[in-house]
Amino acid sequence: MISGYELLNNPFLNRGTAFTTEERKQHGLLGLLPPRVKTIDEQADEIYALYQKKGTLIEKRHFLMEIFNNNRTLFFNLMGRHINEFMPIVYDPVIAESIEEYNERFVKPQNAAYLTVDHPENNREILKNAAEGRDIRLIVVTDAEGILGIGDWGVNGVDIAVGKLMVYTAAAGINPAQVLPVSIDAGTNNQELLDDKNYLGKRHARIEGQRYFDFIDQFVGDVESLFPKSLLHFEDFGRGTAAKILDKYQDKILTFNDDIQGTGVIVLAGVLGALNITKEKLTDQTFLTFGAGTAGMGIVKMLFEELVRQGLSEQEAKQHFYLFDRQGLLFDDTEGLTPEQARFTRSRGEFDNAAQLTDLTAAIKAVQPTVMVGTSTVHNAFTEAAIREMAAHAKHPIIFPISNPTKKIEAMPDDVMNWSDGRALVATGIPTPAVDYQGVQYEIGQANNALIYPGVGFGALAVQAKVINDDMLAAAAHALGGLVDADQPGAAVLPPVSKLADFSKKVAEAVAQSAIDQGLAAAGITDAKQAVADFTWQAEYKPLDQELARFE
Repeated sequence: MISGYELLNNPFLNRGTAFTTEERKQHGLLGLLPPRVKTIDEQADEIYALYQKKGTLIEKRHFLMEIFNNNRTLFFNLMGRHINEFMPIVYDPVIAESIEEYNERFVKPQNAAYLTVDHPENNREILKNAAEGRDIRLIVVTDAEGILGIGDWGVNGVDIAVGKLMVYTAAAGINPAQVLPVSIDAGTNNQELLDDKNYLGKRHARIEGQRYFDFIDQFVGDVESLFPKSLLHFEDFGRGTAAKILDKYQDKILTFNDDIQGTGVIVLAGVLGALNITKEKLTDQTFLTFGAGTAGMGIVKMLFEELVRQGLSEQEAKQHFYLFDRQGLLFDDTEGLTPEQARFTRSRGEFDNAAQLTDLTAAIKAVQPTVMVGTSTVHNAFTEAAIREMAAHAKHPIIFPISNPTKKIEAMPDDVMNWSDGRALVATGIPTPAVDYQGVQYEIGQANNALIYPGVGFGALAVQAKVINDDMLAAAAHALGGLVDADQPGAAVLPPVSKLADFSKKVAEAVAQSAIDQGLAAAGITDAKQAVADFTWQAEYKPLDQELARFE
């Protein structure tokens, strides 16, 4: 039986001063804590008061991580009370700074599994050690080649897996004892890390090619063998690997790639929300994707498939898309196209000035998009000239500069609103305040994947779905986009983070229902709402003996 200091040091079971007198007697805790017994409400109030005294955002994050490392239930109870305030602290954008300082500030591994491509033979042992016999249902894994907008951060990127799982629990209610963050250390091409004497990862260039993909195969096999009821969520893999991995496994196992699928879903939801406001049709829109990497092409794929669902042929749907990347507007003969890009490129013969379309403003003038999404990580790329050009031909231009963190965003929403004479419908990838334009408060939707992936993953897990497919993702997008209050002046195109738990539940129920309707749910599960309710964990102290039984 777990008891004494072992119990106090277990973050899934520890409840600190909230252990009752009887629990202290029964489990070897007598005299190991001050005598007063506190409620979780008292603990949360005291912790929040201490949190407020912290100065910088990174200090606030490190303080919260101390609570997370010691008492998961208290942490999530506290986060549930202050989710709007805590989200940017524990996740994006502050997590970027935490990743950059990971080596210097490392204290605890946060129950993560650290795998290395150098030693695939150790995978099973490492995963077992990290799981500690827990019933793992959700794994977020990263090789950290493409972290947020900051690039390759090697083993430091494990923080993104930890942060994603925090949001899963806070938003949707996955039991934190059933999750596992995983770091795949394939090396790094970040010279800053390789030169850093404090770097905690492998000091060699990234392992690529067949050796890398063989490792992924073995890893997936080990996960399926050890945790057969789990969802495998891939996060922040590189442009050259993310889509290949997803394509290989998405029809075979329960898996999800947030950068490709999650970003696509949140943008589709935002566009649907915007069109609810403008009363326009999706099939009448022209899309310009600024940044045609993993995220950008995930967005294009999701929008394309929705156009097909709404009655267009594939050829008709493709004519609604234009891609703009480092080379400018992408054409059929552009060198270095990825397979995903090649599906949606245009012919140079369509334009009289094709050679000049390396400039965004020129491309907007030629293409005349009604929707423009930025995933480029190029700060201030959406210039005044570009926005005014777009507003010149679109009555209500839909403009989503969603790169993050803040130093990577294509344009700030106050500029977009001013340059479009208040007509743009805007969403950003970072939390931003409302914009006051001519006396109207325009709420800015946050096109953050955190609004979508917790509900998607949770809904699939709640009904033990076999896979997550495009129809389930579309159901999630429509559920989220349908929450917009279209009649409210200045309404946001997406619901606010402050109601994250509420709409994550709605998304989860929509995904679960889609799985049931398609025959992809486990036998006997027919009620989506009940399945979601039954699977939901509450951040409160339950009878200790009941909790201990799951760890023994």
